[in-house]
Amino acid sequence: MSRISKRFAALRDAGRAAFIPYISAGDPDAETSAAILAGLPGAGADLIELGMPFTDPMADGPAVQAAGLRALKAGGSMTMTFDLVRGFRAKDDETPIVLMGYCNPVHAYGAAAFARDAAAAGADGAIIVDLPPEESEEFGPSLKQAGIDLIRLSTPTTSNARLPAVLHGASGFLYYVSIAGVTGTKDFNLDDVEREVGRIKRQTELPVGVGFGIKTREQAASIARFADAAVVGSAIVASIGDHLTPEGKGAPDCARHVLDLVSDLSAGVRGARKQG
Repeated sequence: MSRISKRFAALRDAGRAAFIPYISAGDPDAETSAAILAGLPGAGADLIELGMPFTDPMADGPAVQAAGLRALKAGGSMTMTFDLVRGFRAKDDETPIVLMGYCNPVHAYGAAAFARDAAAAGADGAIIVDLPPEESEEFGPSLKQAGIDLIRLSTPTTSNARLPAVLHGASGFLYYVSIAGVTGTKDFNLDDVEREVGRIKRQTELPVGVGFGIKTREQAASIARFADAAVVGSAIVASIGDHLTPEGKGAPDCARHVLDLVSDLSAGVRGARKQG
């Protein structure tokens, strides 16, 4: 059983949803990024999404785009991403890490090499945002062979006819995109999201996590009452952007402020079903 499956099974037994924070690898610099990454489990992260910086992140809103550009400016690369995972894994062998990014960098690195090196570093899953199920042949077999879960995305426009194709070959969990648009730019309609998560759950036994549009403790809690995970990215990377030196590196208190926000968000998720 993978780390991802083990974690969701444990949370199911505990009767609560997962909290999944997102940060971009290397944002705003390697040292600060490593400090934030190391502190996430203690702040309440059940799984971690680690963004692979890319120059053209089409699904991301301004905050996540800015995070990726800061990371690239600081020397962010696939190698740095794997180094961060490796450093994290040396001290934490339990918290699952999901790499999130786009086809282009993975293709440039080489699908088989990416899967091999991601697994060797200690990554557990991959979300390749712009990878349609029909085009998975380049990446899917290598990821499966390496033991990396290929986590697929469903959106408000994914029909019942389309959903089986999305679910075919998916593992780990399914990521439901709560809004039609890019990250961090709109508010979701809670009733719509709950209905869609229920529809998806009728077709799969995979856990269903919800992301895009969750910015506050209250919003995270509202999602965690019915979904298997709440994913927050834009609010967290925006906090990183708010605590920089004039040179663009992490200020001395950057990691503390970010982890305080993560603690607040995770508390909302952990208490959600107690309030329900």
